[in-house]
Amino acid sequence: MISSREDLLHSAILGLINPFLYYLILLKAYQLLPAQVAQPLNMIWPIILVFLSVPILGQKIERKSFIALLISFIGVYLISSQGRFLKPGHSDLTGVFLATGSSVFWALYFILNVKDKRDEGVKLLLNFVFGSIYLIITMIVTGKLQIETGFRGVAASVYVGIFEMGITFFFWLKALHLSSTTAKISNLVYLAPFISLIFVHYILHEPVYYTTPMGLVLIISGIFIQNKQSKINV
Repeated sequence: MISSREDLLHSAILGLINPFLYYLILLKAYQLLPAQVAQPLNMIWPIILVFLSVPILGQKIERKSFIALLISFIGVYLISSQGRFLKPGHSDLTGVFLATGSSVFWALYFILNVKDKRDEGVKLLLNFVFGSIYLIITMIVTGKLQIETGFRGVAASVYVGIFEMGITFFFWLKALHLSSTTAKISNLVYLAPFISLIFVHYILHEPVYYTTPMGLVLIISGIFIQNKQSKINV
């Protein structure tokens, strides 16, 4: 199927948002913050997703959704406090700003994709083609263009391309299209910090602070509240 000029323009805009701007901001945040901090801060994007869906998609959010999202957000805050939930601000402020701000680009990207009725595979292909073009131009302008030929570099690129930017994108776009409202599935994404913390602890050997399980309990509570509401509405 040949894309129209309007479709190409839309893909050019989305490719600028993600993967170009989103990953430049997020990867910089990961350089400045511990993984245990950057991951939860980035995970506030489902909250932004739900609230942006109201003015952009015209969806209605019920009171229980706000309560569930608020509880989950408090849980994310506790995890990111690194055991000092009464004394915030000891983390790198630039990193915190970048990790939090990246969630805006991520949420906006997926909402604009919901409005685009093209096939998910076609959209992802064109978006990432434009994103690659922006990235190559940026590297040329900044003099940082390098061609990686080593096995480890190529293998890592293939892995990230498939699992970080390929299959997961496709599945999430499908989930957004199949769900009647974004609120019904957004809280499920909060399971990711729990799984990520396991890898962070055993692979990166970061200590798990006492606020981490506290935050996870709140996150799971928010998921339970949201899912209970969804069963009533279906």
